[in-house]
Parts: sequence; C-alpha cells; structure tokens
Amino acid sequence: MTEKMFDLTGKVALVTGANSGLGFAFAEGMARAGSDLVIWGRRKDANDKAAEKLRAFGVKVHSAEVDVTDEAQIVAGVADALAAMGRIDTVVANAGIANPVPFIDMDADSYNALMNVNQHGVVFTLREVARHMVARAEAGDPGGSMILCGSGSIFQGVPTLVHYGAAKGALAGLAKGLAAELGPHGIRCNVIAPGFIITEMTMKDPEIGQMIADGVAARAPLGRAGMPDDLWGAVVYLASDLSRYHTGDTLVVDGGKMINN
Repeated sequence: MTEKMFDLTGKVALVTGANSGLGFAFAEGMARAGSDLVIWGRRKDANDKAAEKLRAFGVKVHSAEVDVTDEAQIVAGVADALAAMGRIDTVVANAGIANPVPFIDMDADSYNALMNVNQHGVVFTLREVARHMVARAEAGDPGGSMILCGSGSIFQGVPTLVHYGAAKGALAGLAKGLAAELGPHGIRCNVIAPGFIITEMTMKDPEIGQMIADGVAARAPLGRAGMPDDLWGAVVYLASDLSRYHTGDTLVVDGGKMINN
C-alpha cells in the first residue's frame, strides 16, 4: 500500500507576498499538497485573483491585505488568520522588494524602504507566528515550520543590490537563531534560497530579464533558469512532517549555478 508522504492535508500555511511571483509559487506548491492557506498581499484585487486560483486545488484559502512594513498590521493580520483558520502550522516569510541603487548613491530612504520589507517585515511576521506556535506547544501541541525566502545574494555579491544582499544574508542568521531558540517547542526554521526564477517581477524588463536568464542557463549545470514550480518541492518538504529533524539550514534551489561559478 502506497503512502502520500508529503501530504499537507490538515495543515494551515501563512504566506506573505503571496499574490504573485515566488510567493504564489510557494502557496501553489503547498495547495497542491493539500495545505489550507492564508495569503497576504497589499492589493485586494491581486489577493482575490490568487485566492481563486488556489481554491481550485480544493483547499480553504483566506486572504488579507497586510503591509508587512507596518507592525500593527502584522499583529492584526496574524490574529485575523487565527480567527479564520484556527491555527498556523507553517509560515513562509516571502514578501520582499528589490530597488537597485549604486552603493555610493544610496540614501537612508532607499536603504530603509528595502529593509522595512525584507528584514523588519520578516522579523515581526515570524515573531507573531512564533507566539502562536509556542503557546500551542505549551498547551500540548508542539511543532511548526518557519520558512524564510532567501536569495543567492546570501552567498554572492550583486552590484547595486548591496542592501538587498545584506537583508537576505541577515535572514540566514535569523533562521539559525530561531532554530536554536524555538527548537525545544518542536518549531523548525529554515531558508529557501532561490536562484534566478522567471516571474512577472524578474521579467518586468523583458530584455534585461532574458539576458539574465540566458546567462544563468549558460552557467548552471542544469542548463536553464528556474521556473516557479521548481520551488514546490523545497517548500512542501519543509512544510511537511518529513522535515521534522531539519532546522537552521539554507536550501539552495538554483540549478547548480552556485557550484559552477
């Protein structure tokens, strides 16, 4: 008799920045594996469209307009998610922006605009979910998976995106710290570091996007740039109980590009 080892039925996942791009890919992968979802995004129309697509997989989806740069909205958003779904088993802190600027031209506004989303938004989202997971563990129901969306910039420098690399690099340290602190409650924390993935955002300028995709294809052993569905396996694994002994790690999903520089 076969067994569905990666079945997420009965679990609830919260995904930030989930109405497009990598966030939607993470959400779709988990929906296909049976997880119910809470999706956050800043635009109601995009949230509604994403939720409709995800419900086609037969799962329950609750969407909310949440700006992760606003701590109060995060607190209210997690409370709203728990009221709607009853629990959160997995959180994917994905929301992020990239605003390229030469380092010598960087000012406080451009630096803080990125950090408020890519670092502070992650910290406070995880804090709120951790409060729920720890309380649940203390009540006799331990466990939970925290997944942070990293980047190849954790390992490699990217010109004009120094602040982006600093934020993403900090997430790797954050994951290790949370893995150590929350592990006694059965809570795991890991990073997924995608390589170049073809999405609406990365192909916003088709000419530049294609140039990058071709460069990745030439250097990656697997011979192509990534697609959103290439992230399904990593996120479903980390959301599943099969990763129950895996924490404090960074999973690189880049077609092998990093080993072939």
